[in-house]
Amino acid sequence: MPEIKRLNSQDSTFDVDLERLLDWDQTTDPAVESVVRDVIADVRTRGDAAVIDYTQRFDRWSMPAAADLEITLDACQQALASLPQSQRVALEQAADRIRAYAGHQKMESWSYTEADGTLLGQQVTPLDRVGLYVPGGKAAYPSSVLMNAIPAKVAGVAELIMVVPTPEGEVNDMVLAAAAIAGVDRVFAVGGAQAVAALAYGTVTIPAVDKIVGPGNAYVASAKRMVFGKVGIDMIAGPSEILVVCDGQTDPDWIAVDLFSQAEHDEDAQSILVSPDGDFLDRVAASIKRLLPEMSRAEIIRASLQGQGALIQVRDMDEAVEIANLIAPEHLELSVAEPQVIAARIRHAGAIFMGRYTAEVLGDYCAGPNHVLPTSRTARFSSPLGVYDFQKRSSLIFCSEEGASTLGKTAAILAHGEGLTAHARSAEVRIKK
Repeated sequence: MPEIKRLNSQDSTFDVDLERLLDWDQTTDPAVESVVRDVIADVRTRGDAAVIDYTQRFDRWSMPAAADLEITLDACQQALASLPQSQRVALEQAADRIRAYAGHQKMESWSYTEADGTLLGQQVTPLDRVGLYVPGGKAAYPSSVLMNAIPAKVAGVAELIMVVPTPEGEVNDMVLAAAAIAGVDRVFAVGGAQAVAALAYGTVTIPAVDKIVGPGNAYVASAKRMVFGKVGIDMIAGPSEILVVCDGQTDPDWIAVDLFSQAEHDEDAQSILVSPDGDFLDRVAASIKRLLPEMSRAEIIRASLQGQGALIQVRDMDEAVEIANLIAPEHLELSVAEPQVIAARIRHAGAIFMGRYTAEVLGDYCAGPNHVLPTSRTARFSSPLGVYDFQKRSSLIFCSEEGASTLGKTAAILAHGEGLTAHARSAEVRIKK
């Protein structure tokens, strides 16, 4: 039985204990930073040759030429055709739902014209080219392809470049099939910091992009942080996390496996249950003990629950809401009788799953909303990935002769007040005499 921390909001040390539980160290390992910095510099200098060298070293396979880095779209279509029917249907159904949801997010240009003919507005345009990093290696993530690529295409991104590591040259058919379904334009068998560097600065083979999205390991995260400014990035994501708020009326076995669903990601993932019912917390603890041996990733779940997990007893549901807003979780399950009432009081959460039947895993794969969410309490100031992350806004300003004269008088006064004479003169020359 994993020894999950038991916290009680009535304890004198509760605030300190909770802060310690939530204190994820986001500092980058200096050794990782050093390696990544060298890789980026090398790719900037030697381009494809450096990418090939690092691919041979880290992914343990070699290629005769840079052209072999690219996986053709025909290969992606062949991968799609080779899938078992059930997998293909599941991918296509998930893609349809993600695409439908993303369609509601698309921003449109707008403008209005004032009485004197001055026009003001906003012009919305998609990014030209986006890079999508898809993790490879121990696990394959076709869902990550769908969640990152489809909003970009709905936004109107002209070219979407996918990179995915292929250790020892092994390619995952579901990942390539997802790329075909999502409309990815080019795919390269490259991973790690070298892939991020190639996307940011470009090589002869791999084109430079305007923004890089998608999850990765510590080296990928560090590389994204270093190239930010040269290109945009989506976010620097921390370990996966779930907070379940329950009134004590849900089947404890359901809650236990919901906690497992995040804990099995890795040992650093965090699963927390908050409830005013102490007896219910005991029943969930018993379910965890009984069900854990059935899990294929039991040892990872055990380590996660022991290290970062917690069962928290609170005074009442009002206090549960306060703690949920303090934690600002990536995933928040409201397993309560009136979830929409409680959800209206939640200010900080990446995604809110309402009701006893709405498991977080549905959001991971096929509900429709994006599963790329803010972690490590960043939901206090950031939002899920969406179509808007692949669009940008330009302000529109058109002044009629009368409007230029009217606005020019105001602008000139303000410019003189700031001591910027040329600014003032630029406005004044257009004032009607």
